[in-house]
Amino acid sequence: MTKKLPFSKEQLEAIVKKHPTPFHIYDEKGIRANIRKFVAAFSWAPEFKEYFAVKAAPNPYLMKILKEEGCGTDCSSLPELILSEKVGITGENIMFTSNDTPIADFEKAIELGAVINLDDITHLSFLEKNCSLPKLICFRYNPGPLREGNVIIGKPEEAKYGFTKDQLFEGYKLAKQKGVKRFGLHTMLASNELDNDYFTETAKMLFEIVGEVKEKLDIKIEFINLGGGIGVPYELDQKPVDFTYIGQEIKKLYESMITGNNLDPLKIFWECGRIITGPFGYLVSKVLHHKSTYKEYIGVDACMTDLMRPALYGAYHHITVAGKENAPLDHTYDVTGSLCENNDKFAVNRKLPEINIDDLIVIHDTGAHGSAMGFNYNAKLRSAEVLLKENGKTTEIRRAETIDDYFATLDFSNL
Repeated sequence: MTKKLPFSKEQLEAIVKKHPTPFHIYDEKGIRANIRKFVAAFSWAPEFKEYFAVKAAPNPYLMKILKEEGCGTDCSSLPELILSEKVGITGENIMFTSNDTPIADFEKAIELGAVINLDDITHLSFLEKNCSLPKLICFRYNPGPLREGNVIIGKPEEAKYGFTKDQLFEGYKLAKQKGVKRFGLHTMLASNELDNDYFTETAKMLFEIVGEVKEKLDIKIEFINLGGGIGVPYELDQKPVDFTYIGQEIKKLYESMITGNNLDPLKIFWECGRIITGPFGYLVSKVLHHKSTYKEYIGVDACMTDLMRPALYGAYHHITVAGKENAPLDHTYDVTGSLCENNDKFAVNRKLPEINIDDLIVIHDTGAHGSAMGFNYNAKLRSAEVLLKENGKTTEIRRAETIDDYFATLDFSNL
């Protein structure tokens, strides 16, 4: 596959005059087209809903775009719940999934009327003791060695998330006894997965449990949440997940396992984050230095605090040098930031065109888990976020941090 930019070099140079580098920029047109394609793939499903995983890109302007496209939010903390509330997303348009959860977070989720998705069977008594049990409850299932995970989440049996199967049935039975009236089922087994069939296998697993719960406990599951985990093809030789294919394959399973066994209607939910915004975000940075020692280094004004995935996972992010898209890839560089860590590298031994001081480089696929995972080590300040609107204009949707912001939580008066 190829990776193209939603702007020309000339357009980018004009954007940089308005928004100094480094910054993350998001393509609204691309995000809207992508979510519409995803929703269309499941248009057959009763009351289908995508709950955007806020942790991927916790910006209210992006959340507002997705709300306009019919999405809810998947939240895992109190601030994410408040973000949703500020955007106008409340009630069962919020899926609250967390682990080792403080009671204040649960209280806010219940106040907003969110769907509570519990990660642990002991959370039933924790909620009952400290707050209250809602009438609708969902449980997160961890199948352990029955399924494989992947490199980011790891083996399910070693993950901290979810109920075992025995706990799942015990939990439904106990919740019903305590007055819970409505029930859901959730799982999340892998992250950044590109195998289409992985998701159909996950649906089959949940459909089987829906049938077992009905048969053994006489409890009707109202919805399944297939989680997220749909990956971004970061590398050029990777193929994107086919939304239409997995939608149709899950439809076949639904018709045989749910409709065919009189278990419908069963709502189908997802909580994708990465695939929704990831391919439509870009980190724009300017070249500051060219260092030549044992290797060739290109030093840019962004650093690992703007995008930590390459350091954390060894993740690949494609790089375009603005205006040199068709130039020969006849130089080998490490592209580095200024953080005092040797793994502060956006690319290692990367074939790129010749790069000069003041060139603009664009790092692709940073629209999820990019700015969201930023931090302040070395007293680095968080970069701005910019929205490229459908009409081609730009607007700042998060300003860059200032030194005053960095010092705001310190009290110097007692020194």
